[in-house]
Amino acid sequence: MRDLSGACLCGAIALQVRTDAVEARECHCTQCRRQSGHVWAFLTVPWDAVEWSVAPAIYQHSDKADRGFCAECGSYVYWRERDAGTVDLSAGLFDQPTGLHLGPPSFTGNKGDYYQVSPWTPSE
Repeated sequence: MRDLSGACLCGAIALQVRTDAVEARECHCTQCRRQSGHVWAFLTVPWDAVEWSVAPAIYQHSDKADRGFCAECGSYVYWRERDAGTVDLSAGLFDQPTGLHLGPPSFTGNKGDYYQVSPWTPSE
């Protein structure tokens, strides 16, 4: 287990999470691409493992899930299925070194038509 810390672009939202996760993922779905501007990288952790300095603003994008963001700078902070015990945090929020590596991509069938997804190979 280790502690990761990070913040949104303006620093209004800071977070800390205690996790043993080592794999960030990338999502190519239409919603994540529209929210983030391209491919979204995330780290899945237990919801109750995250400590927030300020609670993110919430966009309820469906009956089942929320997207958290900073009301000051607009940084995309998380995606969370409301009934799940986990949350997908934006990997770019975390201070380096993270100790993370990128795992296999998801929803590549929904990727934008302006780029190619490279075949995934496990990190060593």
